[in-house]
Amino acid sequence: MTFEAEQLGESGTELASLLRDLRKRAGLSGGRLAARCNMSQSKVSRIENGRTRPSLVDVEQILRALDAPPELVSEVSALARMANTEWRNVRELRRKGLGTRQAELKSLEASSTHMRYFLLSMVTGLLATPEYVRASLAHSTADTSKAVAGKLGRQAVLYDASKRFTFVLTEQAVRWPVVSPLALAEQMDRLASLSYLPNVQIGVIPVGAPTPRTPLSTFTIYDAALVTIETTAGSLVLRDGRDVPSYLKEFAGYEEHALFGEGLRVRLAEWSAACRA
Repeated sequence: MTFEAEQLGESGTELASLLRDLRKRAGLSGGRLAARCNMSQSKVSRIENGRTRPSLVDVEQILRALDAPPELVSEVSALARMANTEWRNVRELRRKGLGTRQAELKSLEASSTHMRYFLLSMVTGLLATPEYVRASLAHSTADTSKAVAGKLGRQAVLYDASKRFTFVLTEQAVRWPVVSPLALAEQMDRLASLSYLPNVQIGVIPVGAPTPRTPLSTFTIYDAALVTIETTAGSLVLRDGRDVPSYLKEFAGYEEHALFGEGLRVRLAEWSAACRA
């Protein structure tokens, strides 16, 4: 079974309908299936009605309870993997509006406890100065005022002591001239200042530092449940229980080779001084 990127958003509905049909063909009630899977009947109902996105483990439990043949297990499992993957192309993101995107990110941050950000080429809005935020959106032809306000408003979450943040940036992300040299120096000073927050860790991988692999994209991990990957073509969201751990492992590898604490602040001071010079 193969899928086009545009089908990813449809696969959740298709999976729910297919699981419901398989249960009915097996002659099982929702309650009997729930008992066989050690699930609540309400969860089975939510899965079959598309209100709850089942994990791959949930789907495998249901298929075993239905005595599904191997070829059907393989096909439904592929569909379940797609249902746990979401693709949003740039056109869709623009159509929904930059302000809406900021509201979605704020909701993700509010519902997460530990957030990990790997930043390949730019500073994220959570860490950015107002001038940097405005410059990062300068390419857009739409009204960016709501997006700027959204990005700056989201920064308040950094001061929520119940949450943890780990940012790993490449030297390129820190030093890329998104703004003028003086404004870039101010951005570096802000990174140094935020690194003192007890629940915020900021690390930088200097050019030339060894890394376990070559980074290809910016990504964010929300707890151990969801990964968002940013590309020039759009945004990919992964919820698969096999994908998220692989990104946690990749992030840990970059984290191991980054400068934190005083080492970070010394390096930022050197780069900031060079900008001001």
